[in-house]
Amino acid sequence: MNFAEINFQNFSLAFIPIFVAIDVLGILPIFIGMTNSLDKQKKQKLIRDATFTAGILALVFTITGKFIFQLLGITDNDFRIGGGIVLLVLSITDLLFNSDSQRTPVKELGVVPIGIPLIMGPVALTSVMIVVDQYGYVLTILSLVINLIIVWIALRNSNYLIKILGDGGSRAFTKVASLFMCAIAVMMIRVGVVNILK
Repeated sequence: MNFAEINFQNFSLAFIPIFVAIDVLGILPIFIGMTNSLDKQKKQKLIRDATFTAGILALVFTITGKFIFQLLGITDNDFRIGGGIVLLVLSITDLLFNSDSQRTPVKELGVVPIGIPLIMGPVALTSVMIVVDQYGYVLTILSLVINLIIVWIALRNSNYLIKILGDGGSRAFTKVASLFMCAIAVMMIRVGVVNILK
């Protein structure tokens, strides 16, 4: 497929599964909870790192995902369980420790857990591989780029929500977001285990 053959219907059919799988509205509260104490410059760098990491991973999986899984002998459910365990550990750490020194270093947040697995997790990566099979590389990559631009815009404008919440609300939101992140991690592990046992 080349760019001349792209039509709106095919694009929307490729775009929507990736958009739903990334779930930018679900990412936003967790991102706010994890970054509410950061200054604007650090937050902008973190957003760039997270979006870039998610984009590179998605691009690699778009081109070589099935080959990598076959080469390593793993399935998307194995990947889902692994990502869930990482997310669970990070969320529990964030819930139990109040000191900033105990939290994940800022320079690493952009890669894990925001870039992976929150923005580009097992569900999104699996969706990417399915979309490639159905609609080809051009539509898949185009859909990915536009979805990542939407994520970048949403995260960059998260400060508006923080201003509405205020300092006390932001601190409370941090713990609630960590609890939700913990629940998402358990869900990822549960779905992976259930699918393996079927």
